[in-house]
Amino acid sequence: MMEKEIRRILEDLHSKKISVEEGMKELRYLPFIDLGYAKIDSHRRMRTGIPEAIFAPGKSKEQIADIVRKTAGRDIIFITKADESIYEEVKNFGNVSYHKECRMIIIGKNEANGEKENYRGYVAVASAGTGDIPVAEEAAVTAETLGSEVKRVYDVGAAGIHRLLDFKDVFFNADVIIATAGMDGILPGVISSLFPAPVIALPTSVGYGTGIGGLAAMLTMLNSCSPGMAVVNIDNGFGAGVFA
Repeated sequence: MMEKEIRRILEDLHSKKISVEEGMKELRYLPFIDLGYAKIDSHRRMRTGIPEAIFAPGKSKEQIADIVRKTAGRDIIFITKADESIYEEVKNFGNVSYHKECRMIIIGKNEANGEKENYRGYVAVASAGTGDIPVAEEAAVTAETLGSEVKRVYDVGAAGIHRLLDFKDVFFNADVIIATAGMDGILPGVISSLFPAPVIALPTSVGYGTGIGGLAAMLTMLNSCSPGMAVVNIDNGFGAGVFA
């Protein structure tokens, strides 16, 4: 069906029944690759500017490898929450890197290619505690891969606020700040009250007891009176990095 639709669009374009702009509009919403167990959105980048990501939990290694096989070389591929066994399964599909700390696999090259003139912006990434680093790294690696310059400042939680202030220049110069915290979730509100850049508050599931798997941290962030802050879901480092 998809091939017939593409042919119809091209024929309409050739016969001048539709304009180039109308043809592009139709193509943006048309293509996907049907694997039965997965419908790969091959034009997500065209529509949204962000490539599709593979969320590893719940998928077999064979399914993930098959998805990568069908899409490798078309665009950057993110595989999130992935263990090393999945990396072993896909490591031969081109330019593949495994970021062990955040359990993320990247297939493809950094969009800025390490060149400062190619950066899309400057993102500062902070974590309240060392335990929050894996989620903060997921955000940082995502933002870097999509072409942002990223600087990291970790373990600067509100229990020792002087540590944060020692890195004030990192935050003052940022275009956007990702602030990651579990436990009480205070850090994003503190950062938002001190620095001019918009803050993406990233709650983590780090904590225990009444932390309720990160719910307490997220509610603290949602109820912050500090302006200029938006909150993503618990442990959603990829979402925070994309938003940045």
